[in-house]
Amino acid sequence: MATPVSVTSSSAAAPVQSKDDKPVSTVAKAKAELNASIVQASLTVSLNSSNDPMSVVLKTALTGINEALKNDFGDNAIQNAMSQDNTPEGTAGRIVSLSTAFYEAYKQQHPGDDESTTLNNFVNTLKKGVDQGFKEARDVLQGLQVLNGDIASNIDKTYDLVQKGFDDFIAAHQTKDVTPGEPSAPKANAV
Repeated sequence: MATPVSVTSSSAAAPVQSKDDKPVSTVAKAKAELNASIVQASLTVSLNSSNDPMSVVLKTALTGINEALKNDFGDNAIQNAMSQDNTPEGTAGRIVSLSTAFYEAYKQQHPGDDESTTLNNFVNTLKKGVDQGFKEARDVLQGLQVLNGDIASNIDKTYDLVQKGFDDFIAAHQTKDVTPGEPSAPKANAV
């Protein structure tokens, strides 16, 4: 049986030959080239999966947030853009900005609720989605056997940055209640 020993996608490459130097049929040559392209594609997918795990974190975090917001905003409340910065800072920034952008709409769906309660409920909903998304991302990356070293620490860093972003969002909205130059409302416990 003739077994190809050289396969390349370059048209200038030497023809595929069998071990015994007998000519290889066109069908066998095409099959060998197809097998080589399948192996190359598999390697590319495998390498991309292990080299870009933060995109997995982004996708799964946004999926978790979409699930958490589904009842209020319907399917796919947040869309993922793939060609963006996948560093922990870039990923966390997108997660926070994309998810908190729904705050005004969330407030409109909860009229009559206390502002502070609405804000906390909104952020708690987001945090629940982020927790679910990060857990799923870790599970996926663990399954790919790439959840270690820099990848694991980058995921932890991204998660911490998202939590800080949510805390900053709460702080920014709590200080909006007081307009600069105006006296703040008296506190209930003031003496």
